[in-house]
This record gives sequence, structure tokens and C-alpha cells, in this order.
Amino acid sequence: MVIPDSDVTDFEVGVVRAHYPALTDGWAYLDGAAGTQVPQAVIDATAAAYRSGIGNTGGVFAASRRSGEYVAAARAAVADLVGATDARGVVLGPNATTLLFRLAQALSNTWEPGDEVVLSRLDHDANVRPWLIWAARAGAVVRWADPELPSTKLPPEAYDDLIGERTKLVAVSAASNLTGSIPDVAAIARRAHAAGAVVVVDGVHATPHLPIDMVALGADAWLTSAYKWSGPHVGAMVAEPSFWEPLRPDKLAPSPDDVPWRFETGTPPFADYAALAAAVDHLAALTAPPTPHASRRERLVQSMTTVAAYELHLFTGLHGGLAAMDHVELVGSPTRRTATVYFRVRGHHPTAVAEQCARAKVNVWAGHMYAWELAGLLGVRETGGGVRAGLVHYNDRSDVDRLLDVVDELR
Repeated sequence: MVIPDSDVTDFEVGVVRAHYPALTDGWAYLDGAAGTQVPQAVIDATAAAYRSGIGNTGGVFAASRRSGEYVAAARAAVADLVGATDARGVVLGPNATTLLFRLAQALSNTWEPGDEVVLSRLDHDANVRPWLIWAARAGAVVRWADPELPSTKLPPEAYDDLIGERTKLVAVSAASNLTGSIPDVAAIARRAHAAGAVVVVDGVHATPHLPIDMVALGADAWLTSAYKWSGPHVGAMVAEPSFWEPLRPDKLAPSPDDVPWRFETGTPPFADYAALAAAVDHLAALTAPPTPHASRRERLVQSMTTVAAYELHLFTGLHGGLAAMDHVELVGSPTRRTATVYFRVRGHHPTAVAEQCARAKVNVWAGHMYAWELAGLLGVRETGGGVRAGLVHYNDRSDVDRLLDVVDELR
């Protein structure tokens, strides 16, 4: 995954920030890696759905048809965002973790004792624990790809001795939610596909920061969560419809058996699906369209390319400012990364640093961020983890300066 060059002068962050009501409260929201604020358009879409009247799908009345339209619009929006070829392959659910547990259960039904799965210690535990649980139940062997330390770079060559003829699955993150490290997913996927293995990519942290083309990256299934990119608390896993067809997840007998519905248990949050489509439209409109009649997919690629460049431009000041402080330890130093930094302040517990930031109205997180394996490898999991600050498209230089000021005061 390569971040294309883009002119950050085209990105008007002040105009973008004006769309977010929450940003008027005086806080610096540097907690975007855990969840973002939402623009007015997303709030309005949610309210409009409830005002118009909604009902469960499959009915003959107008409210039911509206709900069906919200579902279809949400699938199409996610497909455009991640570069999927068919919106019918978009499975919606409450979050990526829940969806990964469902996917692990369905895929592992075909595993036999002695089959192998390859996991990465770079990943959020959502793309680790479900596979460990279901591999144990199936009698499958788990192999681990470890990132290099201290950089947390995950080289494709690490997979050369891990993938073999009995490998059924390779699960890997498109970007670390802890250090922002971006692996070469396409190169890893090529190795997996050569052995006939399925590639499941956790794109939750990558999708808000980069133009995504899951097909080019070789992902058989891609996971994303809308609340990480200014949407509601909804998750999605995306694949070709043909990928889902042979899989038989546990479900209620009367519920639909066709794809993708068979993977979606219970009555969904239809108003949130309307909000999801609005969030994707918002992302597509962050910059001027590349051509007057550009498709939403084309506008998203243009917009997210600029977002990636803007965030890394802003991140230069954040990372450089922290690196210049002799009382700060930067944890992980990947060369290919999102605008996410993980650090510790000597003499201060990470939670105490976060509390000090909160007193200055700066939002950051402290802990292991559910990157359980990586925090363990880095040697910080049992001592409070670290402090994570993550930039998204609505952050500006004043947010960065406020965090740097607080950390500087902790000398």
C-alpha cells in the first residue's frame, strides 16, 4: 500500500472542521484512532431516517421499503469506499470484532486437524483471538508472523517460512492501530494465494487514513468500522459474493439464507445505515472532485489521497516535536505509517499522562489499545502500555501544539 503524492494546500481543514459540531467544545480530539466525531450531515441523516418512519425490511409498506433502501445504500457506500467490485458482498454488523467472530466460525467449519492458520502479532486482538479460538476447536495449527522490533515493521519475507500447503488462512492488519505501521499487504497476499490460502485483512485502522483498493491489495475479505471514519457505530466485512456463498454461519431457521443476509443476525439499525452512507458521501466531498462528473469512487480516491498527505504533513510536526523531547520515548518507529504515534513519558504512568492531557482539554488514550500481542512484544503491556495520539482529517496544527505543550510540561 503506497500513499500517493498529493498537494496538501488543496485541503482546507478549517472548512472541514466547520462540519463537525463536537469540535466547537474547545477540546483537541486526538483520539481518532479509537473513534471519530461525526459531521452534521451524518447527524441529519440519522434524524431524517427516524423522522420519515422506518420498519423492518421485507414488508409491503413504505416504511419497510425505506429501510431496505438504507441497507442497499449502506452496502453501496462501503463498496465504493474500499474498492469492492460488488456491493452484494458487503456484510453489515455492529462492529468489526463481532463480524470477525462470525467469519472465524464460518470459515473454520471447513478446517481439519493439522490445517494451519497464520496470524500476525502486529494486529488488533479482533483479528487474532477469534482465529485462535476457532483454530483450537478445529485442531488447526497456529503460526505467527512477528514484526521487527523496535520499528514494528512487518516484512513480507517473514511469511516465507510460515505459509505452506496446509495453510488455510492468513490474517493480517492493513495498518497497526498501535503504532500506525503499514505492512505490504499485497506482497503478503500474493504469498498466501500461491498456497491457496484465504486472506482476511483488518482494515479498521487503515480505511480512515488511506485510499483503499482491497482488490489490488489481494484481500479476500476486508473489515472496516464506520465510527473510525466519521460514521455511526456500524461495522462491515467485504468480499466477493462468491466468497460468501459456500460459507454457512449459524443463524435462525426463518432468517434469510441468501448472501449477504445470512451473515447478518437480528434486526439491524436502519437509521445508522442511512448515516453510514452519509459519512461516505462526506468523505468523498472533502476535496474538489477530480472531474466534473466523477463517480463517488473516483471522488473518494481523490479525497482520501489528499487526506493521507495532509495527515502525514501534520504528523511531521507531532512526531518531530515528541522526538525532540528527551523525556519522551517513542514506541515503534515504522517508516510506512499512518499519522498515529505511541509514546511513553519517563517518570509518568501512561494513564497519568492521559489525565494531564484531559485537564488541558486534549483527548488521548492510554493503555495497550487491544493490540495485545504487539504491546506484549514491545514490553509495555504489563506496565500500563503507552499513550496514543492519532490524527484524522479534522485535526489541525493547534491540536498538535496543545498536546506538545502538555507533554513538554511533564519534564
